[in-house]
This record gives sequence, structure tokens and C-alpha cells, in this order.
Amino acid sequence: MLPALMLDTILIIDFGSQVTQLIARRLRESRIYCEIHPFNLSIEKIKEFAPKGIIMSGGPADVFAQDAPLSDKKIIVLGIPILGICYGMQALSHQSGGKVDRSSDHEYGLAVLDVPAENPLLHHGKQKVWMSHGDHVSSLPDGYVGIAHTSNTPFAAMAN
Repeated sequence: MLPALMLDTILIIDFGSQVTQLIARRLRESRIYCEIHPFNLSIEKIKEFAPKGIIMSGGPADVFAQDAPLSDKKIIVLGIPILGICYGMQALSHQSGGKVDRSSDHEYGLAVLDVPAENPLLHHGKQKVWMSHGDHVSSLPDGYVGIAHTSNTPFAAMAN
């Protein structure tokens, strides 16, 4: 049962990010009900939870690894907004027909995230963020749009 006054529900799919709990705390501070679940949560459980949106967290994994953690591909056709962050975005892109490449320049540390247009997931404008990755999405899957970038990463966030 949802707590009173918390009507929106967000599912956070955790790929092992160090900031997954921070994401959840920020949502809760905004009076948005959310739950964190592991990347291998079944599609049946996701449907049962009935989120208004999904956030796929970052994590230390590599989509090129043989045992890379991936969510059920059916998540893509649920018809709800998905925000992929770092590895979560790379995994989502990889499973959806986009392309992930190794970066020639790894991005570790302070970066400026540019959100060039209004969207329902991120605040418009430039903001300082912490980046830590060696791969990047180089081509978005069909139906996805890039919603943020840095000087080194053409697609720092994407949405469907």
C-alpha cells in the first residue's frame, strides 16, 4: 500500500551503483514512492508493481562481459518511461538495438551534464555531476532520445 500523498510510483532497477540509495532518497524527498529492486526482477513482478516510470541505475558491470547483468527485455515494451543512467542506460541500449562502444577517453570525476531541453525526467540546463565510466552509448536504439550529454559522452542519459 502506498503511503498517503505519495501517488507516483517509480521502480529503481539496481545494477550495483554506489548512488542507488541516493536516487531513492531524492525521489522520496520529492514525495514520490519508489522501491529498489535487483536487475533480475521478473517481468511479472514489475507489472505487479505497476510503476509510472523506471530508473535503471549505473553499476560497475560491462555490457561486453559474458555474464553481464541484464534485465528482462520485455521491460522495453511496457509502455512506461525509462531513465537509464550509466550502466543501466548502456544495458538498456545494448538490449534494445543501440550500440555501446568503449570510450577512447574514460570519464572519471567531475563533469558538466547538459540537459538541452525540457523533459519529464531531468531538469533543463547545465549541472555538475560525477561521471565514472569507460564505455558509452554511441547509437541510440529506435524509439529512444538522448536527454543529456557531457563534452565526452554524447548520450549521458536517454529516455523512451
